[in-house]
Amino acid sequence: MAEGHYFEDNPSVPSKVRQVPLKLKDLSMELDVDRGVFSGMKIDDGTQVLLVEAAKPGKAKTILDVGCGYGPIACAVARRAPAAKVWAVDVNARARDLCAANAKKHHLDISVHAPEDMPADQQFDLIVSNPPIRIGKKNLHPLLELWLDRLAPGGRAELVVHKHLGSDSLQRWLIEQGWPTTRLISRAGYRILVVKPRPERLKPSNAADDQTE
Repeated sequence: MAEGHYFEDNPSVPSKVRQVPLKLKDLSMELDVDRGVFSGMKIDDGTQVLLVEAAKPGKAKTILDVGCGYGPIACAVARRAPAAKVWAVDVNARARDLCAANAKKHHLDISVHAPEDMPADQQFDLIVSNPPIRIGKKNLHPLLELWLDRLAPGGRAELVVHKHLGSDSLQRWLIEQGWPTTRLISRAGYRILVVKPRPERLKPSNAADDQTE
């Protein structure tokens, strides 16, 4: 693949930084992107739907972007909630560097980490994600379990998934695992799933010790 796999820890494809615009009704910014990261040519359609229809932090004080890429979701929620603590996590080192650089360029307070470097006891009022569906269920399900069990009481997660990539089956799986999950909206083939914390009795006792691969 010419652009490399966005879920590689260290992309082997040569770097070629360019810029893409992120334009929404309430904000506009230019973000640096690169080869070897997710949607390096433009803002992904699913991300655009999520940012238009959801990702409104409200009173959330701690926010996490899972699979942040170069940071369009993290940057948008940080701009919308300047008093909140925003975290961004990705396995891709190049993506993390871009996300941190974009946050710095736009004077946004975003703490960017590899999954294994995140504080194990940190909880989140809001998790926003265009999750990496293409890594397959075998890897995706443990990843979601890890982070969704970090939801604070009363918190929520907002996930955007295309119907042709399994949004409905993912919703069923989430419900089966104990996370109350509803569909906020369906637009242009994308579903936004809203996930609430599952009861403590359904959480595995070692949830805080698990790590994504």
